[in-house]
Amino acid sequence: MKVHCVGGGPAALYLAILLKSQDPRHDISVFEKNPEGATYGWGVTYWPDMLDTLMEHDAPSARGIQEHSVRWSDGVAHVRDLTTVHHGDEGFAIGRHRLLRILTERAASLGVQVNFDRAVAPGDPLLDADLVVAADGARSALRERYADHFGTRVAPGRNRFVWLGTTKVFRSFTFAFVETGHGWLWCYAYGFDGQHSTCIVECAPDTWSGLGFDTLERDDALRLLEKLLAEPLEGHPLIGRTDVGGPAQWQHFRTVTNRVWSRGNMVLLGDAAHTTHYSIGAGTTLAMQDAMALARALRDPAGLAPALGEYERVRKRALLPLQSAARHSAGWYENLTRYVDLAPHQMFALLGQRHSPLLPYVPPQLYYRVDRAIDRTQSLRSFKRWLGPRIARVLQNK
Repeated sequence: MKVHCVGGGPAALYLAILLKSQDPRHDISVFEKNPEGATYGWGVTYWPDMLDTLMEHDAPSARGIQEHSVRWSDGVAHVRDLTTVHHGDEGFAIGRHRLLRILTERAASLGVQVNFDRAVAPGDPLLDADLVVAADGARSALRERYADHFGTRVAPGRNRFVWLGTTKVFRSFTFAFVETGHGWLWCYAYGFDGQHSTCIVECAPDTWSGLGFDTLERDDALRLLEKLLAEPLEGHPLIGRTDVGGPAQWQHFRTVTNRVWSRGNMVLLGDAAHTTHYSIGAGTTLAMQDAMALARALRDPAGLAPALGEYERVRKRALLPLQSAARHSAGWYENLTRYVDLAPHQMFALLGQRHSPLLPYVPPQLYYRVDRAIDRTQSLRSFKRWLGPRIARVLQNK
């Protein structure tokens, strides 16, 4: 089979690896519009069970990812001048540049043709293949060309955020909430390579404009953020993107959904098919899981159409609870003032419960007391784990 993957992110590269491993006769090419090594983002996160899954699917790339990842086992929250720690929140992070290099080298070693500096637009002759994989991100040009067919919906979030790096190495997954004269501003920060950390800063629209971020140039915005986040950063600088000029790259998160994921021989993969809010830390994992599901479905000897239909059914079903969790997580931050005046340990506990579909409807203090009581009883804990996903599915379908 001749397969052309448009977009050189983790989803496309991992799909190429899996398909080439399944059948070396496949003719697979990946086309990335940017030069080699040019990518946005700093570090990406994943969880321990994902590493096991990667080992099962392609051990060489999994070993490379494991070798270059950093691990944390605690969560830390700074609220005003108070700090609280939650032990046992294990996770991993790896630099996005490093991850792409590992996957690119592994794909090339298997015979995949990885092409950089090669944009592929609708109508390009390179779309003449047995299978075209649109893995060109949340703003996919291929998907947008047929948006009516795919039933694409894009819902922008209310808050503003900016994705930054820092030389401060956070050894734990760290949250910092800072009260300013224009409202609350907060960050999520985690180390990813022993020398740098990701630092995502978020705030409400009124805070963003009140602090002047709507007009500040990038360097001035970084200096102001460094001042506001001086305590958790411990004097370290923030680092913005160097591939863009002008104002700091504040964005609204765009939740992308599609009614269908394929059109003839074209299929959507990763962020082109769906996005989930960054606050659940699952974007890269979900993209690579898409690749696993699509590669598995393409083993079907019945043909391409049944395989693409099976891939869509499997992934939509798997994504349902995660999309609900992401929606509620984003909502928790959009309603931060509902929780921020709790005692820090209570606020951090409800931060960990932000995926719950019930939390927005129950007074925070009451939810905290009931949740602690449930967690002290094994039978109620089991019932909570059973009930949560079912409530999520009901609310998602409304």
